[in-house]
Amino acid sequence: MHKHHSALGLATAPFGIACAADIAKLNPVQPVTLIRPHAARRAARFFIERFPGRSLYAVKANPSPDLLRILWDSGITHYDVASIAEVRLVADILPEAVQCFMHPVKAEEVIAEAYALGVRTFSLDTMEELEKIMRATGGAQDLNLCVRIRVSSDHAKLSLAGKFGAEPEEMKALLMAARQASDALGICFHVGSQAMTPAAYSEAMERVRAAIVEAAVTVDIVDVGGGFPSVYPGMEPPPLETYFEVIHRAFESLPISYSAELWCEPGRALCAEYASLLVRVEKRRGDQLYINDGAYGALFDAAHIGWRFPVKLVRDEDSNARDMAFSFYGPTCDDLDHMAGPFHLPADVGPGDYVEIGMLGAYGCAMRTGFNGFGTVARVEMTDEPMATLYGEDAGEDARNNVVKL
Repeated sequence: MHKHHSALGLATAPFGIACAADIAKLNPVQPVTLIRPHAARRAARFFIERFPGRSLYAVKANPSPDLLRILWDSGITHYDVASIAEVRLVADILPEAVQCFMHPVKAEEVIAEAYALGVRTFSLDTMEELEKIMRATGGAQDLNLCVRIRVSSDHAKLSLAGKFGAEPEEMKALLMAARQASDALGICFHVGSQAMTPAAYSEAMERVRAAIVEAAVTVDIVDVGGGFPSVYPGMEPPPLETYFEVIHRAFESLPISYSAELWCEPGRALCAEYASLLVRVEKRRGDQLYINDGAYGALFDAAHIGWRFPVKLVRDEDSNARDMAFSFYGPTCDDLDHMAGPFHLPADVGPGDYVEIGMLGAYGCAMRTGFNGFGTVARVEMTDEPMATLYGEDAGEDARNNVVKL
């Protein structure tokens, strides 16, 4: 009876809970997603107030309807969508939102449906994609066409340089053709996910400059894409204002229309702090902890690309044990369900303990599966602060130092 009551209470919690320890006391059997709407609102306000242009939320990072509504209510009016499912989702939840279809490769049927649903901005990186867009929209005269140029991902933790983007020598013909077909012409790029230095954007903008000069076309939109970082152990970026300043200076120096718009597409930076995960340790074997979430749940990145998330032991009283490095095994039968870490926790952690894993609002929640019968996760709204932040009063050096200690 007690376990059933606990699960029901978590799944239907109607208001905020102060801290993860309050939930751990209920002894939940399944992982619990801890959501912090105030953190998403703060990040949205930061971009709206400080980025020197328009911010589009990259829906793929976390398509939670609740999060989409939070961002809309916080002032985010434009959304970067990459599939027809995302187009339908945003159209249903936020019918007044402006959607920009920024995936450079789309089925012709998808383009037609998106256009019918009100989408007018599309990206492309080939002549074939431009021709598809024109056929699918019936030669529409009200399109914003953004030509994606390939740029380096050398400064990013996750490369996005190999799959999309026209080579610099292809840009002249593409820009000239898109200029003829569009109401507004844009150039877009993506420096990769978790870009660790503003130089990533200044170097990309130099490629944009060269492309504009060579094509001699009027450009109305410059979209610097995503890549804005959050803070994780071993990944402590400079303040986001530094990125914004570098981008603004580069934009101001481009040979573009005086009324041209500057766009960006933050995903991780808007939602990473929105959610964390409370997991239970089911077994310990040396420095390996068997937990009830993993590679097929919210910890895909930790398993497959070695991403290190902040962790902390959740107990009523702090442990006096020294910290040591652990790896995690998830709950499925698959050997690949392994997160190497290292994740630093007190040396006396063991079965029955709860661990909070932070900064999982970006991609963690979005990539959960039901493999092997796992995947049911309660959600509880929290009122405390995320495990690290780039936006709070203590943002900056103090926050970045704090996350490394976790």
